[in-house]
Amino acid sequence: MLNSDAATESRARAKDMTQVSRRLSGLVQSDIRAMTRACEAVDGINLGQGICDLPTPPLVRDGAIQAILDGKSTYSYSEGIPELRSAIARKLARDNGIEADPTSEIVVTTGSAAAFTGVLHALLDPGDGILLLEPYYGYHLNAALLAGLEPSYLTLEAPDFHLHADALARAITPRTKAIVLCTPSNPSGRMFSREEIEGLGRVAAEHDLLVITDEIYEYIRYDDREHISPATVGDLARRTVTIMGLSKTFSITGWRLGYCVAKPDWARAISLVHDLFYICAPTPLQHGVAAGFEAPESFFTDMRRDYDAKRTLLCDTLSDTGLTPIVPQGSYYVLARCEPLGQNNSKDAAMALLEATRVAAVPGSAFYSGAQGEGLLRFCYAKEMAALEEACRRLRTGLGA
Repeated sequence: MLNSDAATESRARAKDMTQVSRRLSGLVQSDIRAMTRACEAVDGINLGQGICDLPTPPLVRDGAIQAILDGKSTYSYSEGIPELRSAIARKLARDNGIEADPTSEIVVTTGSAAAFTGVLHALLDPGDGILLLEPYYGYHLNAALLAGLEPSYLTLEAPDFHLHADALARAITPRTKAIVLCTPSNPSGRMFSREEIEGLGRVAAEHDLLVITDEIYEYIRYDDREHISPATVGDLARRTVTIMGLSKTFSITGWRLGYCVAKPDWARAISLVHDLFYICAPTPLQHGVAAGFEAPESFFTDMRRDYDAKRTLLCDTLSDTGLTPIVPQGSYYVLARCEPLGQNNSKDAAMALLEATRVAAVPGSAFYSGAQGEGLLRFCYAKEMAALEEACRRLRTGLGA
């Protein structure tokens, strides 16, 4: 039996061992990953998380394999291997109209999430405000909270999700130092027009704001829509950090490769944060994706055609089951109304859907700060066609369509 001093010491050690930092207060695992776990528990089909479990293009796969066989397995520069940064610069000029110096304005990161983290810690300070357009991607919010930033929100009204410059201006607070713009959007699939981006540019200039873009779905778009990189609009280049990635385009979400484009002093700061947090992106995989940038235009055309067919299949199925979809303009997600499931909130609706159909979706509440998401579910169709067809069959059967 412990004496009083020993008991006190034991309790103190136990307290120390269970202490969690205040910066994690209120943060929990995202609903996206929680639904993935719930789906796996019932051997369901996961249309929740954007895992993108499609085949990796041979050009990318074989490039990484060859790099491994060639022993390219040591650290790279924190900003990425020169070959990849040069390939990215050529791609930016060709596809985005962005002229970037590969030696000083491009940073290859451990996924686009690491690029976003690098920007937050390199260019903003704890207590600064960051404005999110909702529906937002939950990682953007939680990474900002972890960095000690103060989020504020502008709700874009469904189903159009139009960005009005006057509403944006009203959403700016005295603390606001940055705006996050995701286009094509996760979760809504909204692609912002040149007029909307010009309006954002006027507001950003008036308030001297940093603009952080997330353009990882740039190649996944429909109906011949043009992807517009905000850094090419007006004078936004001088205040914009452009974040892009490789995982969605090449179906390599687990490789963790992304990049950002910024003016040299910002890029150096972001590279320093990336070094301190991650050291470098995986070296052999950088060589693999460098080869992928040489993919012919037909690769992107075929990819868009395949996603368009999947978008049509899923949206038609959702319509037929009463879960009215908001048809996306880009990305591979669709938001759908979930009131017909008869639940009190979107989390209950997602679980009811999983129980009835063994198909997972993500609660709309994961993408809003308030109650606006409670009538929505998000579905992901980055699946093999056979798996998506089976998911749609389950939805029709389970919901009595």
